[in-house]
Parts: sequence; structure tokens; C-alpha cells
Amino acid sequence: MDRQNFYITTPIYYVNDRPHIGHAYTTILADVLARYHRLINVPTWFLTGTDEHGQKVQRAAEAAGMSPQQQADETVVRFQELWRKLEITNDDFIRTTEPRHQEVVRKILQDLYDRDEIYRAEFEGWYCVTCERFYTEKDLVEGHCPEPGCGRPVERITEPNYFFRMSKYQQWLIDYIEANPKFIQPDFRRNETLGFLRKELTDLCISRPKSRMGWGIELPFDADFVTYVWFDALVNYISAAGYLSDEARFEKLWPASYHLIGKDILTTHTVYWPTMLKAMDVPMPETIFAHGWWLVGRDKMSKSAGNVVDPIAMANQYGVDAFRYFLMTEMSLGQDASFTEEAFIRRYNTDLANDLGNMLSRVTKLIGSYFDGKIPVPQELGEGEERLKSTTLKAAEELVTSVDRMRPDQGLNGMAAVVREANRYMEARQPWTLAKADDTRADAGTVLYYAAEALRIVSGMLYPVMPGKMGELRSALGLPGGDPVFADLHEWGRLEPGTPIQKMKILFPRIQAPRETVPVKEKAKPKQKEAPVGVVQIEYADFAKLSLRTARILEAEKVEGADKLLRLQIDLGDEQRQIVAGIAQHYEPDTLIGRSIVVVANLKPARIRKIDSNGMLLAATQGDQLRLVTVDGDMPVGSSVG
Repeated sequence: MDRQNFYITTPIYYVNDRPHIGHAYTTILADVLARYHRLINVPTWFLTGTDEHGQKVQRAAEAAGMSPQQQADETVVRFQELWRKLEITNDDFIRTTEPRHQEVVRKILQDLYDRDEIYRAEFEGWYCVTCERFYTEKDLVEGHCPEPGCGRPVERITEPNYFFRMSKYQQWLIDYIEANPKFIQPDFRRNETLGFLRKELTDLCISRPKSRMGWGIELPFDADFVTYVWFDALVNYISAAGYLSDEARFEKLWPASYHLIGKDILTTHTVYWPTMLKAMDVPMPETIFAHGWWLVGRDKMSKSAGNVVDPIAMANQYGVDAFRYFLMTEMSLGQDASFTEEAFIRRYNTDLANDLGNMLSRVTKLIGSYFDGKIPVPQELGEGEERLKSTTLKAAEELVTSVDRMRPDQGLNGMAAVVREANRYMEARQPWTLAKADDTRADAGTVLYYAAEALRIVSGMLYPVMPGKMGELRSALGLPGGDPVFADLHEWGRLEPGTPIQKMKILFPRIQAPRETVPVKEKAKPKQKEAPVGVVQIEYADFAKLSLRTARILEAEKVEGADKLLRLQIDLGDEQRQIVAGIAQHYEPDTLIGRSIVVVANLKPARIRKIDSNGMLLAATQGDQLRLVTVDGDMPVGSSVG
């Protein structure tokens, strides 16, 4: 991470309803990234806030029998309370009803109007209240809003309005996006925006007549109109940073390092916003990153479906840190992710209760029982110690890289693999047995020191994700409070022998998932069927020769010169491997990152197109269709299948 400063933003959230898991995810992600950059001493500024103008807010206020400002004032508190609950460390919280923001919007509007970047004209077209956007007839999909995830009915509107000359920047924007591949991420979202720009770009209507919708910032050059909510809202990223109010501060903060957004507001951020900035002669943000949606099972969340996940309820029931950890590990940035309470409990019990919490409990109890509650002195190193050390330090480096590449889920899964490796190391060396004999007690001390040292590094690297629980873990190891020293997390042996450990309660109590009891009825045994003609029957011993294991895809890329082949880097828990798979015509590489698959782990290595392939993934095929074989629910990578 070679940065002079780090400025990260979330979208500003509408105050027409309560915050949900989507709001929580984006804000926690921004918080985790901000905390990591502070940890490495990069000057960091983190902005979030609320979007308080527009027709949706006005209609929500009317339905509640209050003024729009009252609606905003009451709803904004829910976001602010949630961010405190989730331990969000934003440096600023902007509301678009604040004078500091409204004044900057008016100055921008007046300047653009004076330079003929804004003009008045008659508008006739279709309007979506939910998206607060106008569409032409050809934009609509079967007469409904074309935005992904919306699809609601639209209203026919004819009225005078003011327009921003967005179309004059169409070719400039295409050229800029093509010349700056990091500007829109992930790559397939960049291609989506470029596809949108290949069609004729119209000018942007940036006003609403007060006679139809009066809740907004009044145009400085025409008191009969208010500003279109998206022109108003996007300006928050620069108004909060000091644009036109504190130029020294703005020069220090801008351009933003990352605008984090959901994929449903891609067009506004990658077409409207850059053309607005270009007209203002303001530099572009470094990266606009669009993440996927959280689904409930396979369905999109919606109030009408009654499946909206309440982040406050989840944090209250299972703990803030566990909730933060699940969201960060479960979604591969850019892709959709599925939320179910069952999946949450499985990951919690596997990664946190069974692995991390149990590891800490065993280490501290054994140190307390056999070494007077003080970190023991390590002796000579063996193969197991060297393996744990190298695995831990490598995972720490890879976590830093994964954060820089906007793949924190990969780095966090690497940390979980370290904890599993440490548990395997403990099982192999059995310090509880070694400590009982005088001649092997020193060996037990070595094992416990190495396990505790791995926990020290893991707790520091996970600190930005779970600051509360990792602070407790570090206290249990006798480490000082406050943020860990980042440089120490990349050096082995910083845990001081003789340091008193602390007794503590169970870090992550196991969650007992509710089970459904189904009456079991005795069934008649089916008759043994003969094998179909042409199918060879095998003995169990033949099947047992296969080593089928779960794996997670870490990297995927097309093999040059081969239409059907992808090169995959996979994590098997105890090792990483490269395999070549003939699935390129069925899966785009980016969509595979983070997926769990099943592989034949003991297949003889092969060389395909001059690339080593060590294993084979399983897939189901029927005609031209192909689908990867996965497991039902979450299982640790490297689990046996059979």
C-alpha cells in the first residue's frame, strides 16, 4: 500500500426508511479499509452520510404525516445509532440538508449556468419515482423502469426543466475510462458503463419544478425550481472535503481513493458524476468500486417480500464483531452474496468458535496450568514450528495485498487458514502430553509459544474487522491495549517470554443452531437394481482411492490461446495449488473468485498448454450446460467429500 493519503466514501443513504444489511455492509467495508490504512500510518479520511432531498423522502414524509425535514431528522438518527453500534469510525457524517452542503451546490449550479453548461428546455418523458430518474421511451423495459432491481411502473411527465450538457462529454468519458482501467472496478462494471456509453447520451435534467416536487435545494437562478436529487447528492463527496469552502483542506483530501457504491447506482456514479466533475474542472476520483447485492437465500431483499435483514437485530443477537466478520468474509467484492442465518451460524461456529476461540482457550489454559500463567520460552525449532511461522507470516503479507486489491475476503480466509494450521500443529505436537513430563516440558513451552505467537499476529491482522474481540484476545496474551503496531505483525517472535497472560471468558461461545425434528418412518428396503447397460460397477475400495476435498478459488484467468481453459489458483486449507480447468466457455474468471468447489486432490499432476495442473475440479454437464459441483452450506476449505 503505497499511498500518501486515503480518502474513502460510502454512498449517502436515503432517509425514507430504516437502514438494512446493504447499508451496513458498505459502511463496514469502508470502515475496515479505513482502519487498515490507519494501521499502516496512512493519513485517512472516511466520509458517510445521508441523502435527505428528493421525491422519495417527500412521499415518505407525506405518508408519515410530517414535514420532509422532520422525516429526515427522525430517520437520520437510525443511521447514526447503527454506525455507533457497529463501531464505525467515520471522520465525517454529512447531511445534504446542512448549510455547508447546500451552499456548495448553489455555487456549482450558478457557475455552470453562467458558463452555459446548464440551459432551460421543455421535457417530455417517463419518470421513475423510486430511482428519481427520467427515461425516454426506448429506455424502458416493457414499459417499466430499466434499472436493475427496480422494474417499477413509470409516470409520464411533460414540463419545463433545466438541463446539464452531459452529452458533450460522452466521448471524453469513454476515452477517460479506457485510458484509466482502475477508474471503475471491478472490470466487468467498467465494461457495463462503456456499453451504456456506446448509445447516444442525452443531457441530464437537473431540476424539478416546485409545483410538482418542492423538497430540494432551490436553484440559485430560478426560484421556481429545486435541484434534482442526484445532482445534489453526488456533490457531497467534495462539499464535505472542503470544495469552495476550504481549498487547502480540499487539496489535501481530493481526489477520493475509493467511492464505494452498490451496483444499482453505477450509472449515476460513473456517468453523471465524472461529467459533472469535468464540467467543474475538478480531478476525477481514483476508483469507483461497485459491489454486489446481498440476497436472502436466492432472493433479492425487499420490504414487500418481508425478507429485509435488520443489522441491529443481528448485532444484538450474535455480537457486533461476529456480524462484521461474516459480512467481510462472505462477499467477494463485485459479486452478489447470499445471507441466511444458517450460513452465518455455520461460519461463526467454524471460523470463530471452533477454530479461533477454541485455539485461544487451549493455549491460555495450558500456559496457566503448566507455565505459571506466563508466556513460555521457546527452544529449538522443528519442521512444525517452521511451517507455522512461514504460513502465518505469508498470510499476513497476503492480507495486506488482498486489501490493496480490494479482495479483503481472500485475505481474511487466509487468516482463518492460519488458525486451522495452528490447531493442526497443536494436535500433532500435543503440548498437553509433553507438559506432563519434566524432560519434555520445554518442548511443550515451544509449542505453546509458537501457537500464541500465531494468535498474536492473527489478532492484529483481524483487528480492523473485529476490534472489540481482537482487543480481548490481545489482552489475554498480555499485549498492551490500543491499536496493534503494524510493523510487529510482520515479524515473528515479538511476543515476550515471561509476559503474564490474562484469564478470560470464552471469546466466541458456540451458537446452538435450532434443529427441526422430523418423524422417522420405517421404510421397506428397495430391491437391488441391476446396473444400467454400459455402466461399470466398482467396489468401495476403488472409490476410496479418490481424495475429494473442498477448495476455494483464489485466482482465475484465461489461458492464452485456449478458448476453453482457465488457470485457477485454489486454497485447500493446508496448501495452495494451481489447476487448469476446461470451463472458460461457461464462467467468466471474475465470477469464480471466492467460490467453493470440489476437487480430486490426489490426481496425478499433468501439464496442459505448458501449465502445470495439480488436481481436477468436479462439474456436472448436460448437453451444452456445465455447472460446478459445490457443497451444501459452508465447510472449511480442505474438508473431505465422500
